[in-house]
Amino acid sequence: MQEKAAQSGSSFYYAFLFLPKPKRKAITAFYAFCREVDDAVDETTDAVIAATKLAWWRKEVMDAFAGQAHHPVMLALVPDLAALGLRGIVRAEHLLQIIEGCEMDLTQTRYLDQPNLERYCHLVAGVVGEVAAHIFGQIDASPSSPTTAYAHKLGQALQLTNILRDVGEDARKGRIYLPVSELQKFDVKAHEILNAIHSDRLIALMQDQAAKAHQLYDAALALLPAIDRRAQKPGLMMAAIYRDLLREIERSNFKVLDQRISLTPLRKFWLAWKVQAFG
Repeated sequence: MQEKAAQSGSSFYYAFLFLPKPKRKAITAFYAFCREVDDAVDETTDAVIAATKLAWWRKEVMDAFAGQAHHPVMLALVPDLAALGLRGIVRAEHLLQIIEGCEMDLTQTRYLDQPNLERYCHLVAGVVGEVAAHIFGQIDASPSSPTTAYAHKLGQALQLTNILRDVGEDARKGRIYLPVSELQKFDVKAHEILNAIHSDRLIALMQDQAAKAHQLYDAALALLPAIDRRAQKPGLMMAAIYRDLLREIERSNFKVLDQRISLTPLRKFWLAWKVQAFG
């Protein structure tokens, strides 16, 4: 599973490297679960087949938490969570919400306004952040704890950065995650994005969305209590890598319609190492 994370080029891999083995095993298994349900949608052209796969994963999650796992990912994940004392803290409901978020990609290709987009980000990223924070370790594991709130908001910041990076790639799949209300506010037409037409209006829209992402990063970091900062270093590594990616997108003047802006593996490793070494 760790090899799959490395081969995918995911920034998460670089945050995994510095974890002790039990936590690394658990977060790698959780990452593999997220990839499996995401790929069930993104790598399946038939929506009916994709929905069937997600239905299977729903049953598998329920079976796994009842002690009857079948898929290798769940056979690894549930025992790994138990080994960290997280049974009852990370629940089947968390994983089912992630599946629900992935399923939204089967039923809609537009989001009317920011709250609708935030709902999607909550499911596919905020919940992921919460589970990851539990695996990394936090003193107060309650849903209302500052660290849980930090992790949720950081997940949303990472997801918005992903959305900005992938505007062109998503458009080629017929999807536009930038809310319709924001397109209207900046007078950007959907067909311009779908046809990779750059404009000053689009740049203004992207600048506004990037500012929202920066606000989410700032708000997330402000929530993290000092007592959990050491344990939450992997999340802080992700924040460093993704925020650097966001700044790279800004430096490109948001040329994301016809290219995918990314960081080199060496740069990701350097950013992760700096957080590990210096905090």
